[in-house]
Amino acid sequence: MSTEHPEHYQEPAPGGSPDPAAPEGTEALMHAATTRIAELEAERDDFREKWMRAEAETQNARTRARRDVDDARQYAVQKFATDVVEAAENIKRGLASLPPAGPDEPEIVGRLREGFEGVERSFVALLERNGIQRDDPTGKPFDPNLHQAMAEQPSADAIPGTVLQAWSQAWTLNGRLLRPAMVVVAKAVAPSAEPDTQAEAAASGQRPIDQTV
Repeated sequence: MSTEHPEHYQEPAPGGSPDPAAPEGTEALMHAATTRIAELEAERDDFREKWMRAEAETQNARTRARRDVDDARQYAVQKFATDVVEAAENIKRGLASLPPAGPDEPEIVGRLREGFEGVERSFVALLERNGIQRDDPTGKPFDPNLHQAMAEQPSADAIPGTVLQAWSQAWTLNGRLLRPAMVVVAKAVAPSAEPDTQAEAAASGQRPIDQTV
């Protein structure tokens, strides 16, 4: 049997030789897979960000709704509380209109005063149990959030900006202002506008002018 080979036949090298197109195909496949993985990771991150944003908005909505419910529960009676506070102020004015207690006052006046004072104490305690607080600003620094200045009064004894007198008290409902206190605020005493002519003349070494006629 003949063992001759065709003219153009070349016997492969021992172990075979790889196809030169194979590395290029593998590299392209890896590149495509890497690109797809990157795309999927980007989509995952985008979905995660959207989910976290939606979760945050939902939580904010729950918080706002809870706060609105709490506010509605706490301040639903605000108008009624404002009217009740006016009644408490009227009781205080009634007490202030009574003459000062004295040894010679009629017994009926003393009993009337004690009765008014008892009613006021009970009424204010009832308001406090329901979140309505009264604050006397006398002697405290003026606070525009709680006080309404009705007048200013010069005072050498009080620090400017201090409340000298309260015409009415400050009232709050669960920390929210119902009615500001009407107050008189201290201000610095203005210096004398007229110069001391004699003192000025003495300081300058001049003879004081005799203003007598």
